[in-house]
Amino acid sequence: MEKTVAQKLEALKNLQSIDSQLDEIKKVRGALPEEVADLEDEIAGYETRVEKFNTELAELEGNISDHKTQIKNSEGLIKKYEEQQMNVRNNREYDAITKEMELQNLEIQISEKRIKEAHAKIDLKKEEIEKTQGELAERQKDLETKKSELEVLTKESETDEKKLLGERDKAAKNIEERLLISYTKLRTNARNGLAVVPVSRGACGGCFNVVPPQRQADIRDSKKITVCEHCGRILAEVTDEIVTEEKPKRSRRKKA
Repeated sequence: MEKTVAQKLEALKNLQSIDSQLDEIKKVRGALPEEVADLEDEIAGYETRVEKFNTELAELEGNISDHKTQIKNSEGLIKKYEEQQMNVRNNREYDAITKEMELQNLEIQISEKRIKEAHAKIDLKKEEIEKTQGELAERQKDLETKKSELEVLTKESETDEKKLLGERDKAAKNIEERLLISYTKLRTNARNGLAVVPVSRGACGGCFNVVPPQRQADIRDSKKITVCEHCGRILAEVTDEIVTEEKPKRSRRKKA
């Protein structure tokens, strides 16, 4: 059965009332939920940074191990070349082996330099990890404190909130999808969360701009859903009227 406009407006007013009560509960909690969420994101960032540093440390340790292996290989080749030098047949062979030994010694020097650089980087990484872990520990303490505060506030209003959420689900089911989508969009964009408002003292209850008398008449008739031409909020009812003072009639002076 198709609902009348008056019934639709009543359902929207009911939903707005429930949402406003839920907003009040959230207002009591203040910025704590956002602060907790921000701290959780910050902690996740620190943990990711520490994990990245540890990965870089492992890579540096691996590089040091590779360079040490390279040094051992070069030392083995040098020993082999020294033995070959003892059995050369001419100066040309001797010079060629000497050149290979020089190359291996150069490889050893380069590897030793790389190992030294890697150790320096490891020291820096360890300092960064220690600093980050200290900041992480501080943020975790802050998070525990904020969570405890939020838990106390949540418990105080948990029963009321649960009841209101149940009522909201029922109320939302009484509103057609198109209207519910518009209502949700209005609430999201409104600073005070008001999507359905009355006309009070001749003005919109959301943006406080004047609502023309003809529009007020349409709202009272409840034949169509009327929105504020300034803010787009749904105008559900007129709570009072503006009394316009009549201008005093000017009396005509009789001609003598």
